Amino acid sequence: MFDALKEVALILHAGDVGGRSVLDELNAIAPVRAVFGNTDVPGDPHLESSIDVDVDGVSIHVSHGHELGSPTPDRLLERYRADVIVYGHTHKALVERRGGRLVVNPGAAGPRRFNLRPSVARLIVAAGRADVAIVAL
Repeated sequence: MFDALKEVALILHAGDVGGRSVLDELNAIAPVRAVFGNTDVPGDPHLESSIDVDVDGVSIHVSHGHELGSPTPDRLLERYRADVIVYGHTHKALVERRGGRLVVNPGAAGPRRFNLRPSVARLIVAAGRADVAIVAL
């Protein structure tokens, strides 16, 4: 994971963090902001319910997705107005661009679950445009 996230400026974690030690390890790479997932301990002061941030003119929303039941790109795009919507919950990597907006599920970087290969996403924002790549671990 350290190679996959090398030289990033900010890590946005979409929940199901796995404890404070995970955040500490990620903080060794770059500053981290993380949201609650459905498996996280409620009330953890290091986790937010959602994150809304603007990077170089691109609005980014991060939430776990479980607040929508079964998150889909359609449901996420309807609920949130950001240019880029990042979510977790399904642990299945996904990148979908619609009408200039981007929906991203980075997958899960932890131990292999649900017969899915661990992955992260690298979001690159430049000149008001966002591009993303899924990086298999």
